[in-house]
Amino acid sequence: MSKARPQRQVLRSIGAILAGIVVGIVLSIGTDLLMHAVGVFPAIGEPMSGGTLLLATSYRTLYSVLASYIAARMAPSRPMLHAMIVGVVDFIVSIIGLAVTWNKTDVFGPHWYPIALVALALPAAWIGGKLRMSQLSAQNATSRKAAA
Repeated sequence: MSKARPQRQVLRSIGAILAGIVVGIVLSIGTDLLMHAVGVFPAIGEPMSGGTLLLATSYRTLYSVLASYIAARMAPSRPMLHAMIVGVVDFIVSIIGLAVTWNKTDVFGPHWYPIALVALALPAAWIGGKLRMSQLSAQNATSRKAAA
């Protein structure tokens, strides 16, 4: 095996992980900005209520699932590992967000919101990876039936 092939695999793995992370960030920030612009969320800098934070938690979790799925889908091998790496990055970033906002509930809202983001990061990544693994299993089953 040539040296270029493993290097290409590593680069594809890094690209898959980065693609998932970028998709998650762009969708989350883009949706946040849209929600502020259309008046669903209060002006930036004003605290959000429980209902708006629940909405933000919901779409951020959905975007985390999608980001992990994208990483798993683009992975050259071991899709669940790639999905979980995206989840670990999300988990670490969420912990940092929790720590930074902990004593600023007057600005960022109640503690449950950053705690929920931390708690949901890894399960969302697992779901994204599991979706890809299920998709691959279905494709393999179809291929086996076609070959038989």
